[in-house]
Amino acid sequence: MGGVLLMAWVYGFAGSVIIAGAAYWKKSLSKSGVLAAVLLGTTMYAIGSLAWFGTLIAFFISSSVLSKLKHARKAAAESGYAKGGRRDAGQVAANGGVGLLLCIGNAIWPEALWWYVYMGVMATVNADTWATEIGGMSRAIPRSITSGKRVTAGTSGGITGLGLLASLAGGAFIGFIGGLLLQAGETTEVNNAIVTLVLLGAVSGLAGSLIDSWLGATLQVMYRCQVCGKTIEKQLHCDQKAKQISGLRGMSNDMVNAGSSVIGGVICLVLSMLPL
Repeated sequence: MGGVLLMAWVYGFAGSVIIAGAAYWKKSLSKSGVLAAVLLGTTMYAIGSLAWFGTLIAFFISSSVLSKLKHARKAAAESGYAKGGRRDAGQVAANGGVGLLLCIGNAIWPEALWWYVYMGVMATVNADTWATEIGGMSRAIPRSITSGKRVTAGTSGGITGLGLLASLAGGAFIGFIGGLLLQAGETTEVNNAIVTLVLLGAVSGLAGSLIDSWLGATLQVMYRCQVCGKTIEKQLHCDQKAKQISGLRGMSNDMVNAGSSVIGGVICLVLSMLPL
């Protein structure tokens, strides 16, 4: 038993190093992001299963590929984002840390509820990432989720039709991958019908992504560049410290992402309990 557990850690570490190393080479991860990703992936594989680890990797690979799809409109929008295409440890933790805690919970107390919450968490972060990456290429002018008024591309809380469709697809994708991997060898009593998980992922992912947008528009800390005057998510812009103009201090983009993913996970769990 000890040898099997040790090999699980070895395989998890080897796989995580290869994937994180490739991501660093493609400039999808920073050095701190590589360390966080290796720690996250290794632990997820060792104490979870192929379904837990593979779903995380599906999110990471798909989001990394989409982040490399450059477009003039997307590049303009990204100039105000708190994070660019290269993820650091903070963003890795915000997108995968909650999932790791759920995996640990399942290892200590195996129950189907952990998996459904995990599906909702990962569907939300994937839906939000796809909405950002694909929605940033939309020809339509974003509208504020709170007022419906047109806003500048890259504004927190700004949504487009293309972004909403991307969000729905991103959540469904996680459900599909999770369902496939469950059927490939998961032994838990989770209802592993792929169609069910696709629907749960799509709905909870979209809902969580919209909550992320709402939190971004209302509570996330925002700054104004004192050089160019642009409203941004990050504190530094144009090589100068920007001035806080709204939101709660400490409510960063990473905090918003983590918080909305938890809500998305709860939504998925509740939906899974509804009679079909």
